[in-house]
Amino acid sequence: MQAFLVKVLVNAAAIWVAAAIVPGVDITDGDLLENVLTLLVVGAIFGVVNAVIKPVVKVLTLPIYLLTLGLMAFVVNALMLEIVAWLAGEIGIPFTIDDFFWSAIGAAVVVTVVSMVLNVVVPDGKD
Repeated sequence: MQAFLVKVLVNAAAIWVAAAIVPGVDITDGDLLENVLTLLVVGAIFGVVNAVIKPVVKVLTLPIYLLTLGLMAFVVNALMLEIVAWLAGEIGIPFTIDDFFWSAIGAAVVVTVVSMVLNVVVPDGKD
């Protein structure tokens, strides 16, 4: 359970950085508590989508991963973020991504880098 909570916090922080840096990635402009709750819910949704859908997509796109030497990972991460934005919209969470190419792929790059750094710095409790 602790590992899942750490992943949610890491995802939320990475999405927060992406929303701050990448134009077209937006969370609510409410008060601080609303923004934090939105980021935590979006981080949890992102974790579930990455755990359930991403492995299937990675298997289906394995030849493209090999052909692009792994750069396809950014496109797959952008697709996962688009799915999260769609799911968030369906349940009334104010998280949006304007377009796929610039916003979603830019956010995928930022989320990947921030997540990698945070996963090194923050232990996930799996010891």
